Amino acid sequence: MNNRDRIIEEAALLFRTYGIRSVTMDMLANKMGISKRTIYELFRDKDELLEGVLKWMTDKQKEIVTKITYESGNVIEAIFKVLDFMRVHLEKMSPAFLLDIRKYRHRMLNIIDGKDEIEFFGFNEDIIRKGIEQGIFRNELEVKIISKCLFEIGKMSDVADLSVDDEFMRKDVMMNIFINYLKGISTPKGLELINKLEINI
Repeated sequence: MNNRDRIIEEAALLFRTYGIRSVTMDMLANKMGISKRTIYELFRDKDELLEGVLKWMTDKQKEIVTKITYESGNVIEAIFKVLDFMRVHLEKMSPAFLLDIRKYRHRMLNIIDGKDEIEFFGFNEDIIRKGIEQGIFRNELEVKIISKCLFEIGKMSDVADLSVDDEFMRKDVMMNIFINYLKGISTPKGLELINKLEINI
């Protein structure tokens, strides 16, 4: 692993643990046992380092989601495994990091794969098409529209405003928004699979 990758991975750990604003280049350099100059030779400033971290996190998440999808028996099983992965992933992040991400979001426009949002959810058109092929999603669906809706609903389920003052538990948000949407696009076969798995959310 080269210095750039090592710095990105260590910065990702520090950002997730302490939040973006709390982590300084000095802190990162001390943690790694390298000089701050070494970091600045590879990254112009903290924003450029954050770009690298976000891209690295996104790529890692995509790898895991792809593996889960490939190894699962059907798309509903895959989706529920992804939900569980994302739950664990988010639980490991400090509240400060999640809040900082939202504040930095407008400054990070079009960085991650040309998109204007950080991709925290792994749903894509291939999953929808696979679900249709498996007889789990209705075959009259417009794949691009459904994929976009699932992506947006998935992100919405993790927005802090929905759980402010603990008014809503994340499980309640998932059940009332995301899972109900899944049920709406599913065939009877898909509904049966969802009903078996949703009790574990």
